[in-house]
Amino acid sequence: MSKDKLWGGRFTQPTDKFVEEFTASIQFDKRLYHQDIRGSVAHARMLGKQGIIPLEDVEKIVHGLQQILKQIEEGDFDFSISLEDIHMNIEARLSTAIGEAGKRLHTGRSRNDQVALDIRLYLRDEIVEITTYLDLLIDALLIQAEANIDTCMPGFTHLQSAQPILFAHHLMAYVEMFKRDRARLEDCSKRVNVLPLGAGALAGTTFPIDREYVAEQLGFASITRNSLDSVSDRDFALEFLSDASILMMHLSRFSEELILWSTSAFQFIELSDGFCTGSSIMPQKKNPDVPELVRGKTGRVYGNLIAMLTVMKSLPLAYNKDMQEDKEPLFDTIDTVKGSLKIFADMIREMRVNVERMGKAAGQGFSTATDVADYLVRKGLPFRDAHEVVGKSVAYCVENEMDITELSLAEWQLFSAKIDTDIFECITVEASVNARNVPGGTARECVWNEIQSVRAGN
Repeated sequence: MSKDKLWGGRFTQPTDKFVEEFTASIQFDKRLYHQDIRGSVAHARMLGKQGIIPLEDVEKIVHGLQQILKQIEEGDFDFSISLEDIHMNIEARLSTAIGEAGKRLHTGRSRNDQVALDIRLYLRDEIVEITTYLDLLIDALLIQAEANIDTCMPGFTHLQSAQPILFAHHLMAYVEMFKRDRARLEDCSKRVNVLPLGAGALAGTTFPIDREYVAEQLGFASITRNSLDSVSDRDFALEFLSDASILMMHLSRFSEELILWSTSAFQFIELSDGFCTGSSIMPQKKNPDVPELVRGKTGRVYGNLIAMLTVMKSLPLAYNKDMQEDKEPLFDTIDTVKGSLKIFADMIREMRVNVERMGKAAGQGFSTATDVADYLVRKGLPFRDAHEVVGKSVAYCVENEMDITELSLAEWQLFSAKIDTDIFECITVEASVNARNVPGGTARECVWNEIQSVRAGN
């Protein structure tokens, strides 16, 4: 008989040793210990309140669980593979410590609704921590944006110089992305914050439990409404993995730009030595390993999302052992996102900006050509005609190896008689940037107002 198993009454042969190791989850789900104990304390108190178990047993259970929590946190707890998971490890230790009272704890619940509870509690806690790291990254971006409110750089499309913008404006684009990431996580948290305990294995329980009381103790906003769905739902975890994938995509895009900007070809920024490494053979190298690694880890998070979607895609209701595969992708994603955000916030805060290099590049590549077209439109020329005029002037400059800022008035007037001396006021980098004074634009006033708006919590 499997007498060492808390579920072993029906079995006459012991579990195969390799099967025991293969099916155990304690190696990774032991990180749920705090949530498992919190859930068990709330469940025990509810059982006592409802008269389902004696109140003196509740006190023993709560005290015993508190002692186990202390033992785990002090490293004085041996996790056993033979007990499979965190739930059985804690319950077995409790029963050993306090006797028969410990065996009453599992009344009115199943491991199915218990693990669903633990994951929701854990993810709820982690989302709070992740949004805190997001706030730190946003703050680091705001600090850099404020410091570079007058720094011009080339804006790109197709990775070709397009129009000059403020570096602060570029940074604020990432602030917008990370604000959306935070909003998605906060919205996801609403669907995480629902109590599944009370669903039992799949059909509820015959005991007169008070689910709302447990929800109140654990800070859940509501309870689940269908017992089958309660134990088989992992939508909330999938939603988190999706949100995390989008967040990592934003970090990866930013990483790519930091890598480009720190090359000798760009020299727009310099990352602090603490976030770079050298070469084992080339002594001059300073490699941007942190953004490269974050860019690489993005694929890992995508993989975790696909892994869990694949696990869930064909499962019949209700719980299936396949769902044990939900935890490692979830845990790995949480660890990856938190680590990436933490290191990114510190790296951005210490980043040095080459203002002169950026400013020089901002004026290259005929970046103010659109301003000439806008100038001609204001002179009465239809935009398409203005576009053609400027296109021809750019072709002339390319042929003569010069920039449009180097054209004389006489040369400008070869392309349009509408051009006058005021053209020279429109084609500077600063004039181009500040002319875009519309909400969301790159003009200094617009960008500064947006920085202050985010500072104010908007």
